Parts: sequence; C-alpha cells; structure tokens
Amino acid sequence: MREKVETVLNKVRPALLADGGNVELVDVEDGVVKVRLTGACGSCPMSTRTLHLGVERVLRQEIPEIKALVAV
Repeated sequence: MREKVETVLNKVRPALLADGGNVELVDVEDGVVKVRLTGACGSCPMSTRTLHLGVERVLRQEIPEIKALVAV
C-alpha cells in the first residue's frame, strides 16, 4: 500500500510545491497514513485544512481502504 500512497502523494505535491511546501510519507500502517508537511506547509496556519481537505480527500478517493491521515 505504501507505493500506492506515494503515487497519490505525487499527484498533490505540485500544488504544495507551488506554495513552497511539500509532504513526506512517514508510515502506512493498518490503513492509517502518517505524513509530515514540510517547507512553508509545515508552519502554515492553514496546514491542517490543507492536510484534510486536500491531501486526505485525494488519498481516500484513490485508495478507499485508507482509514485516516495523520500529521506527525
């Protein structure tokens, strides 16, 4: 599943990179994806919104077995 998640993250990365940020896959375990927002996204006050309304939404659409996305 890790490869699938990385493939989906590669689809959302251009939008994050355009704003000076990025997302790093930390772990995938039992349907829970752990990521770290880096660059401008790591300190942005809107990072939680970006994470859930952007990254998590796309992950769940593409990989239905994803249960949750957690920032670490």
